[in-house]
Amino acid sequence: MPRMARMISREPTLERLATAKSLLLEPFGLDETKLAQALAVIGEHRIDDADLYFQYTRSEGWSLEEGIVKSGSFGIDQGVGVRAVAGEKTAFAYSDDISEASLLDAARTVRSIAAAGASRRVKVGGAPTVAGSRVLYAPMDPIATLDSTQKVALLEKVEQLARKRDPRIVQVMAGLASEYDVVMVARADGTLAADVRPLVRLSVTVIAEQNGRREVGSGGGGGRFGLGYFHDDVIVGYVDQAVNAALTNLESRPAPAGEMDVVLGPGWPGILLHEAIGHGLEGDFNRKGSSAFSGRIGQRVAAKGVTVLDDGTIPDRRGSLNVDDEGNASQRNVLIEDGILRGYIQDAMNARLMKVKPTGNGRRESYAHVPMPRMTNTYMLGGDKSRDEIVASLKRGLYATNFGGGQVDITSGKFVFSASEAFWVENGKIQYPVKGATIIGNGPDALTRVKMIGNDMELDTGVGTCGKEGQSVPVGVGQPTLRIDGLTVGGTA
Repeated sequence: MPRMARMISREPTLERLATAKSLLLEPFGLDETKLAQALAVIGEHRIDDADLYFQYTRSEGWSLEEGIVKSGSFGIDQGVGVRAVAGEKTAFAYSDDISEASLLDAARTVRSIAAAGASRRVKVGGAPTVAGSRVLYAPMDPIATLDSTQKVALLEKVEQLARKRDPRIVQVMAGLASEYDVVMVARADGTLAADVRPLVRLSVTVIAEQNGRREVGSGGGGGRFGLGYFHDDVIVGYVDQAVNAALTNLESRPAPAGEMDVVLGPGWPGILLHEAIGHGLEGDFNRKGSSAFSGRIGQRVAAKGVTVLDDGTIPDRRGSLNVDDEGNASQRNVLIEDGILRGYIQDAMNARLMKVKPTGNGRRESYAHVPMPRMTNTYMLGGDKSRDEIVASLKRGLYATNFGGGQVDITSGKFVFSASEAFWVENGKIQYPVKGATIIGNGPDALTRVKMIGNDMELDTGVGTCGKEGQSVPVGVGQPTLRIDGLTVGGTA
């Protein structure tokens, strides 16, 4: 009887590294020896750090409007970024031509960053070591998880469900996006790291019309998995979210203005936390002393009960990473604990200059960009109050359940956010939906005004994209229902 052969699978970290090499090195005649040679060229001058960042990205998008899938897109991008760091100075070059000649040319370009002050000569080309990493999502190509016919049918189903929900829905737009991203990092100390990152998103936008008035509602979500995630129950949830928002806004009245107590709903309203507080906790702003939180480690910066985390280790989440874009494993970082500031979000350079360890938050939009400290999934832990109890505590105020755009001044901490779905509350009872409410405040000050924390912490459905210095990266946010007293609401009434 013949012996059965046993299937032998590689450890996931090595499997991802093998995938990266097969896409990013082998087709171009590169290997680890040639990467070490390029790093050695950079190391001929005094530097503190250097790395090579290879990336292969395949993306696809489909969009539906007026019941027809009108457009589709497909793209492939690949390249390498070469970086040298000396002190606070960074030299960076990139190329969409992955070849030994381009790699060495980029290495010679960044080598010109002469050392200064305390910078040291780094030993490069050491014995290669594979960086430790997480296993948070499957290393799949999500584009291949449904065929073209199935993708079109999925979007058509979204459109049909939305129109069936209510006769006032007069227009439906839907989009389906998939991305297969493979990255590889080679560092001056011989460290090698790789990641295979799937990412999908389904978006729904509807327009409702009644008595000549039109209002918009949106829904959607996604994460690091295949398109099979969007089964019927998930699609119905997204459609309900969009339709309910549009119909609610049809009934909305102008928002009152003035200083008032505000209740924020769970989940996506955590974008306010992300913008007003999260950016102020990024290492570069604090190293330079430009953040409102600079130099305040160990101090009370928020009300008791407020605990804020940045966690890149949540499985399948849009903001999660097995390794960051510098090859460091993602982490669960406690930033504020029971109101006390515990730490900042760090990439490698800012961590070195601040004499702390990296936190797995070195991120870049692509091989054509330098890494910087960026958030992953940023959220506040829950408390002990029910949502109904918190809303009932409002004498006169705003209950905001969804947000549109916003912005923050890192130095002062001042923020401005527009509520896309909100309600006016009097004597603990929701009176009517309002439109045009803008919430204005100061991040560090708002944290001290948190009066009630709900027991309903939710993460968003997987739609967030964060911009910083011209770079965009996928992120997650979350929070429980919160009551914050004494915020300024700019209204239309």
